[in-house]
Amino acid sequence: MFKSLSLKVIIFGFIFTFFSSFGQSYFLGLFNSSIRETLSISHGQFGTIYASATLLSSLLLIWVGKKIDDVNVFKFAIFVTIVLSISCFFFSKISSVILLFFGIFLMRFSGQGLMSHTATTTISRYFTKSRGKALSIGWFGLSSAEFILPVLIVFLLTLTNWENIWLIISFLVLVFLPITSYLLVKNIKLDSREKTDDEEFKEENIKQWSRKEVIKDYRFYIINMNMLAMPWIATGTFVYQSFITNSKGWGQYVIAQSFMSYSVLSVITLLVSGFLVDKFTSRRLLIYMNIPLFLSVLVIIYFNSPISAFIFLGLIGISNGLANLLGSSIWAEIYGVKHIGSIKALTTALMVFATAFGTALFGVLIDYGFSIEKIAVVSGIYIIVSIVLLFFIRKKLNPINT
Repeated sequence: MFKSLSLKVIIFGFIFTFFSSFGQSYFLGLFNSSIRETLSISHGQFGTIYASATLLSSLLLIWVGKKIDDVNVFKFAIFVTIVLSISCFFFSKISSVILLFFGIFLMRFSGQGLMSHTATTTISRYFTKSRGKALSIGWFGLSSAEFILPVLIVFLLTLTNWENIWLIISFLVLVFLPITSYLLVKNIKLDSREKTDDEEFKEENIKQWSRKEVIKDYRFYIINMNMLAMPWIATGTFVYQSFITNSKGWGQYVIAQSFMSYSVLSVITLLVSGFLVDKFTSRRLLIYMNIPLFLSVLVIIYFNSPISAFIFLGLIGISNGLANLLGSSIWAEIYGVKHIGSIKALTTALMVFATAFGTALFGVLIDYGFSIEKIAVVSGIYIIVSIVLLFFIRKKLNPINT
């Protein structure tokens, strides 16, 4: 299916999305209770700190992320690796609210932000005809981590304290990622592209939008409204998983075990949608992306049994698989790849901002006495509004030919 160099780019993307987990909300949420207990802070206080730190990281990402359009991929990957390793080490030393703020800021910036940005930008720019399948395999790295890490971390927390776990992660990042980056992408240049003789996939035939042009395009905002539903709703769910568990009366390990259904369905969706994107384009699939997410909201509103946790996270997993793939490919389809790093730096920053919004909103609503069912109603209203707006512009998403 893929030639040697193409396969290396995909493996690189797989590894970097896997390691982006250390800054993802689902992973940081596993340490929520331990950190709150250590620092004696409430759900709302943790959410406010998490949201403000995440917001700051998204602003920095807009500037740093665009540098991937100007710097060799290998050099950029080494820079990101060093920042991630330092961030993990710093996180292990958190002993106050101020250090928690900077620790979360660093992890969100380096992990969720730069790691996923580096992986998806590299794949989106390099691939043309096979972009959908390549991105689906690349994002499989994060899905694999979501399957493995929750149960592993819960187990490790019974053996050692959370600070030691982060020290180990810092060491693994510093040793493993530079070696794999050197072996996989040292020969990848900014103009390296997947080889194809099909004129349909010559991306120079469409207008190459700059970031300044993109932010003046009304379609960008409606698409993003749909793209951002998953980050803020899922982040709130992941960060406050202990609140949901207590509200529903589920056992201690139910959410951690339910992540397996989330991960399995994310993977299946990724693999299937990769082929669908290459056949039908991201533009046609976008309207269906958040329907499973809306169904998951209905599940959390109407059902309380532990089995519903698996259905709830499984449905989120389906939307997550679609969102990860479409959020990486649709910008290249509509706006071209010449400035894709700069554009994706902005969209990734907006995604990170959405996670900050979700964390803050969930935290405030919880402190004001909202049940998880009422929070789900708020989430459902947002999803419906965003889908309706997208429906009205669905026929205007084609790229502009030059």
